[in-house]
Amino acid sequence: MNMKLSIKGHTKDTIFNTLKDANQAFNMLYPGDREDRQPVHTVYGGANLFKSDTPQVLGNVALASLLKYAPNSLEFSKAFQLKDASEIPSSETAQKELLTVLNGLSSSELHTHPLGFSYRIYHKVIAKLKSEGVEDFRIDFEDGFGNRSDEEEDETAIFAAQQVAKGMEEGTLSPFIGIRIKPFTEELKERGLRTLDLFLSTLLQETEGRLPNNFVVMLPKVTIPEQVTALVAFFEIIEQTFMLKSHTLKMEMMVETTQAVMDYKGTNPLTRFIEASKARCIATHFGTYDYTASNNITAKYQEMNHAVCDFAHFTTKVALAHTGIWLSDGATNTMPIGPHRGELTPVEEEENKVIVHRAWHKGYEHIRHSLYKGLYQGWDLNPAQFPMRYTAVYAFFLESYDDAVLRLKTFMEKAAQATLIGDTFDDAATGQGLLNYFLKALNSGAITEEEVLAVGLTMEEIRTRSFAKIVKDRRDREVGN
Repeated sequence: MNMKLSIKGHTKDTIFNTLKDANQAFNMLYPGDREDRQPVHTVYGGANLFKSDTPQVLGNVALASLLKYAPNSLEFSKAFQLKDASEIPSSETAQKELLTVLNGLSSSELHTHPLGFSYRIYHKVIAKLKSEGVEDFRIDFEDGFGNRSDEEEDETAIFAAQQVAKGMEEGTLSPFIGIRIKPFTEELKERGLRTLDLFLSTLLQETEGRLPNNFVVMLPKVTIPEQVTALVAFFEIIEQTFMLKSHTLKMEMMVETTQAVMDYKGTNPLTRFIEASKARCIATHFGTYDYTASNNITAKYQEMNHAVCDFAHFTTKVALAHTGIWLSDGATNTMPIGPHRGELTPVEEEENKVIVHRAWHKGYEHIRHSLYKGLYQGWDLNPAQFPMRYTAVYAFFLESYDDAVLRLKTFMEKAAQATLIGDTFDDAATGQGLLNYFLKALNSGAITEEEVLAVGLTMEEIRTRSFAKIVKDRRDREVGN
């Protein structure tokens, strides 16, 4: 049929060229999620305590805490109240026999055993603490360091930089590392800059112009874009001075003031903060206690799962969705550390265990709440918290594994059938959600590449990060054949 078109070619091209510019500008602002690995936590430690082997030391302390207060997978399951804890027999004799059985099972047998879930997670956490207990470390010159004399902060900045250089040489740093300086408020901007300059100048002199992998500078208490602009200007000077490639220095910023969530105009300013960073900002971290305090929440209720935190999280997620900016939640400030020290009586030992288990479970629930909201990174303040971090992350993903495999396989089959009969598969959003599960689970270490491949996708397909693209590419291959 020869149909007459009302819109002429040159008119269409003129309109679409204008639209093309707008679409391309939009795509630059919202490039989508990044493909590189995001750490599941950041450990904030006082700069005065940092040494080149601090990540290994902290990992060992975390492992010792886990083995002391959860010496086997049954104690572990009870401490965190995992889904199979109700299956544990009360008799100590029966528990010992059960542990002997569990230790002798294969991976496939553990998968179906009533207590295999906690056993698998327990040993995953142990392996993680042995190999990489700290994923990301922030050498803290702010809250974790406090207000000290200028002379002491100068000396600490130089020493910390020398220790980072030593860690680079010896291969003892965490995979991600950085520093947190003091905020660029009128009161503290000079101190924040001086520490930044001393640290970076010392480090770059020691290493002949090299930075650690995944190095970042954290700017806290950001309230206006100009604070970010100032930091970027100082980055540019450092890069020029040490002949670094432009944009070598990256930053993160803290979302811990009400003004970072809503400004005086009643709008969310985060995209303006990101724009001011000139593509140097890679993440935002939430400051639970500063933010709740700024909302006049009393100390007793300054918790990660408070409703004011949920509001800030959801606002931040909506503002920065698809920008490629990583989001991190804050920390639980209840430490899983027993009050009794030295030579302990059995009663004191038991009291310590009860307190540690209670704190572990509280932190576990906070982390689960963050994961539920789609925040896949958070802070840890003490190595005794690491077991609850990895337990929460691994349990969150492994609980859904079997169901996710079945559902994604089914979705892929439905998409293929729709293609074959010329119908439309219109539930791609759910398919994308399932794919996101596998991407995040793999990134966190909860599952292996082999376990991801069980869904019938290739790693090449999974790395596209797009369910729609996977379906389209498969359809195109089907048509081509």
